[in-house]
Amino acid sequence: MSAPAPEPTPLSVPLSPADGPALSRIAAWCREADHEQACLADLRRLVEQESPSDDKALLDSTADLLLELLADRLGTPDRTVRHRDPELGDVIEAEYTGTTPSGPVVTVVGHYDTVWPAGTLDAWPFTVTDGHASGPGAFDMKAGLAQGMWALRALRELGLPRPTVRFVFNGDEETGSVISRPHIERATEDAVATLVLEPGGAWGIKAGRKGVGIFTLTVTGTEAHAGLDPAKGASAIHALADVIQQLVAAADPEQGTTVNVGRISGGTARNVIAGEAHGLVDIRVASQDEIRRMDQVLAGLAATDTRVTVTLGGGWNRPPMQPGAGSRKLFALADSVATHIRGPLAELFVGGGSDANFVSALGRPVLCGMGATGDGAHARHEHIVTGDMPDRTALTAGTLLRLAEEPLTGN
Repeated sequence: MSAPAPEPTPLSVPLSPADGPALSRIAAWCREADHEQACLADLRRLVEQESPSDDKALLDSTADLLLELLADRLGTPDRTVRHRDPELGDVIEAEYTGTTPSGPVVTVVGHYDTVWPAGTLDAWPFTVTDGHASGPGAFDMKAGLAQGMWALRALRELGLPRPTVRFVFNGDEETGSVISRPHIERATEDAVATLVLEPGGAWGIKAGRKGVGIFTLTVTGTEAHAGLDPAKGASAIHALADVIQQLVAAADPEQGTTVNVGRISGGTARNVIAGEAHGLVDIRVASQDEIRRMDQVLAGLAATDTRVTVTLGGGWNRPPMQPGAGSRKLFALADSVATHIRGPLAELFVGGGSDANFVSALGRPVLCGMGATGDGAHARHEHIVTGDMPDRTALTAGTLLRLAEEPLTGN
């Protein structure tokens, strides 16, 4: 179930007299066949460079490719920093100065790691069929990376106003952004807005996301022979089942709170009372109030067998993304651009978390889902709608144009 949506945005950001023709030029440029095909070719290169979150060598090669594509499409960045990590994907910052050097900064965020293991491409190559481009990571979210670069290129090629654009590409989003989070937070500190290139809806963007909790349950009991000495044993597996029931009962879909125990393990043999068991838990919440309530539930987890201990690890990985006044105004600005290009945007509130959650929690204007249209994130039917790439690219370019002319103020 999606997170509850707030009241409709009361703000509007009307187009200036000069914006309409400029947006028409942007849309026409992005729809040119040569530009559309070149953007799709960049997506192919990114997909064919596999980048599983746990393969450092492949992540490094993908970061190299991103720097190459930036240079090819936009020229050498005015500032480049590569925050290296020995195990996880490096964080790339590449900044291009705007038409007014002292003008506004917009941070554009995207991740290049995927959930797909090395070798997936062998059985699932990049293909374009019936208006769909498919391949591991195409939708989540390599198409967004390509579109982000081409959005800035459109403004540069057309000679239109543009803010300073600070690209931040990270390689650990799928595993929680542990390394990249402080870099993202710092890189958005002086920005008037942040645009996150995660997948979007059919013609919409994600103005709200749930918070994410990632927890590990460790249950410790006492081993014994299941036939000879059953009374001497205290089953960790049985206790884990009890604890899982407590957790699942605490879910409240009406409030946007869901609980999923995605994996369990434990025990040594069929005829041995289990001495240890583990559970991997995913909790999604729509509000800070629900985080506080679930914290109480988690603190109170206990086995009915007093001989068994329950230990909780992990924590809240991402806070809920709840749009403040600045993000509401940013949505209204993007909506005015979208309305001119194709039509009004759908304002989406979804259960998945992203790096936008971190920015939102700091009270900074942010929009997520500026990337591709498609379906199947983390699934074998993952694909993008190729015909939407030009308009989605134009949406990002037009939003950058508006932010160069009318920077947002306030939270």
